[in-house]
Amino acid sequence: MAEPSSTAHRPPRIDPAALQRHLLQAADHPAPWLHGEIARRMAERLPLVRRQPARVIDWWSPTSGSAHLLQAQYPQARILPYGCDNLPLPLPTATGTRWWQRLTGQHSPAEAYVTPPTAELLWANMMLHWVDDLPALLPRWHAALEVDGFLMFSCFGPDTLRELHAVYAELGWGAPGSAWIDMHDLGDELVHAGFADPVMDMERLTLTWDSPAALLAELRGLGRNTASARQPGLRGRAWRRKLDAALTQHLTGADGRLHLSVEIVYGHAFRPVARAKIQAQTEISLDAMREMTRQRNPGRTD
Repeated sequence: MAEPSSTAHRPPRIDPAALQRHLLQAADHPAPWLHGEIARRMAERLPLVRRQPARVIDWWSPTSGSAHLLQAQYPQARILPYGCDNLPLPLPTATGTRWWQRLTGQHSPAEAYVTPPTAELLWANMMLHWVDDLPALLPRWHAALEVDGFLMFSCFGPDTLRELHAVYAELGWGAPGSAWIDMHDLGDELVHAGFADPVMDMERLTLTWDSPAALLAELRGLGRNTASARQPGLRGRAWRRKLDAALTQHLTGADGRLHLSVEIVYGHAFRPVARAKIQAQTEISLDAMREMTRQRNPGRTD
């Protein structure tokens, strides 16, 4: 398995300022309908794991659209919304790090932040595609899970809005959105962070609209253009007319509606019991010994 690539050796996928604007706006509105639909599809997979968690972390809950589904699946569990007002986040520090950076893992290693509670299930619906530093976030997820707890997540895949990217490329404009992460790279990053038995799969959806205005309004609700290589500067009415004409020309299907592809990546993994690396001379801490000898829950099925 190849080592995960370092974010320090490539330009950022996501412009932090654009991401901040999107998240601040999204936190004040209901989760997009697509997030709710993906949460429903992801919840259909929960019965495959027999373990009944007592605590569930709903990571980045303001945009998750998952609270009612999780409560229905686990009526006896305590649902812990991470990133809501009822779970306070620290104020910005002198380094300028904001609450959304803590949620995505984009924070200074030396900075103190609110540690998430621990739980048997960490649920992250439709947020991982906004993270540009997986090596910072995934260890936090690992630490937030109890031993033999499980992680479930969903996010956009790299084929999302491929038709729109083609239109922008033909017009010579910057990217219409960030490049999303391939599911195989996500699986490698999970293993590198200490997760076991990662399972990744994907599905493709086709969304349709009756006009360019409806299409663009929908995309604004799903997220701003956070690509670092997006077209700079303000755009006027002439640009918008040119965009509407291109969308109508290239995206209209046989039914007369505009079509765009969306790739959804699903993943789950477990936090395994720690294993000591045996060498000629091995030192094991008392805490590690306690974890390795803890009674494992037999409820895992895969």
